Amino acid sequence: MSFQRQPKEVSPFVAARKIDEKISFTRNDHEVQGTIFKILEQSVIVEISTEDAKKINVPSNLTVVSHKNYTIV
Repeated sequence: MSFQRQPKEVSPFVAARKIDEKISFTRNDHEVQGTIFKILEQSVIVEISTEDAKKINVPSNLTVVSHKNYTIV
C-alpha cells in the first residue's frame, strides 16, 4: 500500500522565485549576496562567492537559505 502525495499550496513569494535570481541574506553578521541555484519547498540553495563562503565560515560556495531569511536584490 502506498500513499499518494498530497499537493501543497505554495506561497506567491515562493512561486515567483526563479533559478539564477539574485538574493541577499545575512549569516554570521555578514550580508551575503548570491544566486539561486535550486528551489526547494522550504528553502533555496544559493551559490555564493568563495570570499563570502570564507566570511560566513562554510566549506562550499553553495549554501541553503530558508525562504524566510532572504530578500530579492
